[in-house]
Amino acid sequence: MEIKLQPVGGIDSDILNTLKTRLHSIFGCPVRINQPIPIPEEAYIKLRDQYLSDVFLDKLKPLNKKGHKLLGVTEAELFTRGLNFVFGQADQSFGVAVISLHLLRQEYYGLPPDNDLFMERTVKEAVHELGHTFGMGHCTDPSCVMSFSNSLSDTDFKNSLFCRRCQPQLML
Repeated sequence: MEIKLQPVGGIDSDILNTLKTRLHSIFGCPVRINQPIPIPEEAYIKLRDQYLSDVFLDKLKPLNKKGHKLLGVTEAELFTRGLNFVFGQADQSFGVAVISLHLLRQEYYGLPPDNDLFMERTVKEAVHELGHTFGMGHCTDPSCVMSFSNSLSDTDFKNSLFCRRCQPQLML
């Protein structure tokens, strides 16, 4: 089993390399970085000034090999039907997920940059979405990485690791 990071649009190599290192540490499997693909123009919804995450997942599906996991990473602001925004989304049956870095940055909220906090949020969202690709659902423990994040404060509260109930569910 292998995890591949798929940049969708331009993503800073430091972000990708940090994610690669942290995901390898958490999941214990090889993590590789693919060449970037463009942001799918058809995902852009002008009225919302956001991108439909489902289209990103559709673009990722044919890029993934059976038995592997593929995590798209984008700067585009994502949403899905029924939600104003998503930090990420996954498709368990195809082993693909996507996360957006857009809302994870302090600067988005008019605050000074905090790279350590940004990277911690990025890792949490990546681990969470990858957890879904392994068949894991949301956890009721608010400190578990698999807890649903309805806000950035939810993301900040939880850990980047699986709780003692979720860890055994992780099938590698």
